[in-house]
Amino acid sequence: MEVINRIFANRHCSFFLLLLLASAMSLAIAKTHHHDFTVQATKVKRLCKTHNSITVNGMFPGPTLEVKNGDTLVVKVVNRARYNVTIHWHGIRQMRTGWADGPEFVTQCPIRPGGSYTYRFTIEGQEGTLWWHAHSSWLRATVYGALIIHPREGSSYPFSKPKRETPILLGEWWDTNPIDVVREATRTGAAPNISDAYTINGQPGDLFNCSSKDTTIVPIDSGETNLLRVINAALNQPLFFTIANHKFTVVGADASYLKPFTTSVIMLGPGQTTDVLISGDQLPGRYYMAARAYQSAQNAPFDNTTTTAILEYKSVLCPAKCTKKPFMPPLPAYNDTATVTAFSRSFRSPRKVEVPTDIDENLFFTIGLGLNNCPKNFRARRCQGPNGTRFTASMNNVSFVFPSKASLLQAYKQKIPGVFTTDFPAKPQVKFDYTGNVSRSLFQPARGTKLYKLKYGSRVQIVLQDTSIVTPENHPIHLHGYDFYIIAEGFGNFNPKTDKSKFNLVDPPMRNTVAVPVNGWAVIRFVADNPGVWLMHCHLDVHITWGLAMAFLVEEGIGILQSVEPPPADLPIC
Repeated sequence: MEVINRIFANRHCSFFLLLLLASAMSLAIAKTHHHDFTVQATKVKRLCKTHNSITVNGMFPGPTLEVKNGDTLVVKVVNRARYNVTIHWHGIRQMRTGWADGPEFVTQCPIRPGGSYTYRFTIEGQEGTLWWHAHSSWLRATVYGALIIHPREGSSYPFSKPKRETPILLGEWWDTNPIDVVREATRTGAAPNISDAYTINGQPGDLFNCSSKDTTIVPIDSGETNLLRVINAALNQPLFFTIANHKFTVVGADASYLKPFTTSVIMLGPGQTTDVLISGDQLPGRYYMAARAYQSAQNAPFDNTTTTAILEYKSVLCPAKCTKKPFMPPLPAYNDTATVTAFSRSFRSPRKVEVPTDIDENLFFTIGLGLNNCPKNFRARRCQGPNGTRFTASMNNVSFVFPSKASLLQAYKQKIPGVFTTDFPAKPQVKFDYTGNVSRSLFQPARGTKLYKLKYGSRVQIVLQDTSIVTPENHPIHLHGYDFYIIAEGFGNFNPKTDKSKFNLVDPPMRNTVAVPVNGWAVIRFVADNPGVWLMHCHLDVHITWGLAMAFLVEEGIGILQSVEPPPADLPIC
């Protein structure tokens, strides 16, 4: 018996040794990736004209970063441009590392011209496609790139490994300086000029002048399955995307896997990513990939052009056999909300998930536009919105004002007074028919730097309700520092008595950006397990410029692992 006990004890010991060894190996396998980003003006020619565009490392789009789940990124950003800049790592959870999140005056002061800042963060439990972009003024029109997170060493995709993977970055191009566009709109109070083209991997495609020879080519071979990592990096426009004669199998979005489903067209709001598999199952040839606007706001001007790239079978010899135009796919109508709804309602997590159920914070946020009356000291040329007003936007009728003397996270951690208040309303101060005829008295929001305080570990539900103030619209709402479950969406005014029956608490999709339906609502849930100050805003940059944003102050919990890390020594000062 004693011998048996000894053997058991030894085995028990061996088991724990193996566990320790496995843990050590896992840490050893995780890598730290170092990158240098130089933000600079670069000559970029598009639509027959050359512009001094702001880029990273002279590249447009910027460099693709590839890491594995568990790896650490260290990116030194040097600002050689004439504008302030910050970089946001869109969708990265930034657990306790809010200083690396990037939104200007929220988690850091901007990197001034001639300055630098090193972003350091670890990717924890995320796999799939994310992206990075400037989070200062409208610099992200040209300062953006893909951020791809592969499975850990020894792990794999929940689908057959594709033959090749291709990032597809959908962008928006102005045939002028985009910073001048937003500055002019801010000066006049009018809507900014619309873009002149959309782009795929930085190129408008051969439907535009001076663009054919640079059109993006995506290779495929007969019989192979490829993974396209589609990112909507456009500034102000949700986009439809499709490929002639080919179907998509959607397998992921916002660095979370999905229960696979098949579709011929996808729609992405700015900020969203979608991973799709395509098969080389058509006759060898050339097929257009195409993207164009989903426009849900009635009577609002928009860029109605179509951008293209070419899916090219490798067995087709070009240019000798390529005099024939590629096959062009049909695209949905610009206002095809039915297609958007069918697509978004197909999203499911691959298996049952742990959705927060006992809710501690039940929040109701209205989102939408507004019109400010012309201030008495303004001349008419500064009030060129409808009927001599200035455009604005708000959540719960509060138009967010970004601070300028200190970032919100600095103010919180260093107890700097007078930077923000914590009285953002948990629900609209006035209840009204959100999607009906709205009283003109609600068109003009209050201005303020108001945060909403959450206790560490609290379980949060937010109803995001679109409004018909000025015009209803599909709003892509992005929450920094968190992923969340989208448990329901619908049209009209959210009704807690009847709409709770639509809640999916079994396998809802996890995302970081939710497209709130036009004239409708969406319900999201998450656990506030990441301390810090986290911006929530519309990812249509014209709307965040107008104030369609708020921020959560998630209080620290108990001990070091529930607290924000100390700020880096090189954190920019205001």
